[in-house]
Amino acid sequence: MSEGSTVGRYLVDRLRQLGLGHLFSIAGDYSIEWLNRYVTPSSIEIIEEVNEVNAGYAADGYARLKGIGALCVTYSAGALCAVNAVAGAYVEKVPLVLINGTPSIKKTLTFEQTGFSAHHFISGRETDMQSFEHITVATIRVDSPDLAPTLIDYALTRCITERRPIYIELLQDMVDLECEPPRGVLKPARTLSDETSLEQSVARICAQLESAENPLVWLGVEIDRLGLQDKAMSLIQQLNVPFVTELLSKAVLSEDDALFAGVLDGQASSPAVTELAATSDFVLGLGVWLTDINSLGWEPDYDKTAFASFDAVKFGTYFGGQVALEHLIDGILAEKVAPKARRLPQNLAQSARTVGSSDVITYQGFYNFIQQYIDRNTVVSADASMNYFGSLLLEVPGPGGFVVQSSYSSIGYSAAAATGICLAKRPDQRVMVFTGDGGFQMTAQCLSTQTRFKLNPIIFIIDNGVYAVEQWLADASVFHADKPFYKPCVLHRWNYSMLSEVFGCRGWEVGTYGELRDAVTGALKNANSPSIIQVRVPDKSIPDNAKWKAQ
Repeated sequence: MSEGSTVGRYLVDRLRQLGLGHLFSIAGDYSIEWLNRYVTPSSIEIIEEVNEVNAGYAADGYARLKGIGALCVTYSAGALCAVNAVAGAYVEKVPLVLINGTPSIKKTLTFEQTGFSAHHFISGRETDMQSFEHITVATIRVDSPDLAPTLIDYALTRCITERRPIYIELLQDMVDLECEPPRGVLKPARTLSDETSLEQSVARICAQLESAENPLVWLGVEIDRLGLQDKAMSLIQQLNVPFVTELLSKAVLSEDDALFAGVLDGQASSPAVTELAATSDFVLGLGVWLTDINSLGWEPDYDKTAFASFDAVKFGTYFGGQVALEHLIDGILAEKVAPKARRLPQNLAQSARTVGSSDVITYQGFYNFIQQYIDRNTVVSADASMNYFGSLLLEVPGPGGFVVQSSYSSIGYSAAAATGICLAKRPDQRVMVFTGDGGFQMTAQCLSTQTRFKLNPIIFIIDNGVYAVEQWLADASVFHADKPFYKPCVLHRWNYSMLSEVFGCRGWEVGTYGELRDAVTGALKNANSPSIIQVRVPDKSIPDNAKWKAQ
């Protein structure tokens, strides 16, 4: 070939072109040669993880900030451990690349035709691909150097277009074989809309915006995933109407903005947001996903709410198919609807109760206290736990400063995702993680990777000794009565702060507000390793906005 390239180098070059700066990996003999010969000499830094699910969560967190994330594992024993992380990325539209180091063609044929098995084989060449084909938008097997460029480009283009995971089987005997070098730069495929549906949808929505006296804009997660923050802000400013977000899209725009009213998430919402939603005569939902985390004992009024998401517009009995969200916003902007003069309801700040240094920390008291430490340079991540409720009402002023996996809601996501978030964030930002003790037990080894690479998230572990959110979902009356927790919800207690001695980082155990203040002060000064703050709270203490569910 006139220009030298190999399959292994081709994949590295394409990932680098797409902005990948870090690759999360677990060493495996089917992938180690690609990692050692091609990734190591490149500008992509290898982040050696401790297990595949942590690597997947880290890559997911990285992708949410960087626009693409990747992990490399080995066949079956490694890849199948990453299924849960990839599934979460698929549900939440996160562009993730799973590279699966795979046995050679010779080993595969030997197993299939003689039964002589290479390690990690299950049932031949289809097992892993079949496992991932339902939770990725492309699954490819690179078993030909001549087809490798086409296959890799196809898969990566699907990844950046659909903002969802892809799966690449990279056979160990392919990486050094010559192939064509990359041509041009990969770009997302064009976004298409049906012109008739688009025009009808724009006309219907503009008519509603013009006639409504108290319209409201509800911004969803697709605003973030599709990079539409600036266009959404332009529309809100043009209309001069208040806007709310959902938990999954919290802080998609700055929460310091004068038109921001809060997070609309059912009965967990603040009274001000509940009043705003109730008194609005038209709600425009842009990129909002309807989930049970959004409802929480409350149903949207479908007769007054237009939902534009998943390339369609739904409003009452109207359905407009193949309407891209970006094109819809552009169309509404072009109509220049007259701005409104609606005054926002008074936003009730979280109660600033006076607490003494020796007072015992409560769940709600913790969140009231921690607000003072969150500024425009803070990235907050809340795990699937009662921390959803506490963090929902936090004011996060930095746009893009909140990361949550609330649609898929895999317990244990946030602490491990913080590894990727720390590597993808700006240098002037600091990551704070709020996790339950049960969730942290699932991915605690993330501290090893974070310490190894001198990352400095501050991880608050709310230690109440139970899977509180699971108990709350099953029977919330336990938190309001002298009743025992369900036995499966009771945890084995860890001394979380002492893990700092195991992993070589910093740790504090606190039970009072004075101890909490000292711990946060120390953690903010700790720049070279993660900080664990074990926050002891009474086992039946829950955030105020979770108390509506008594049974």
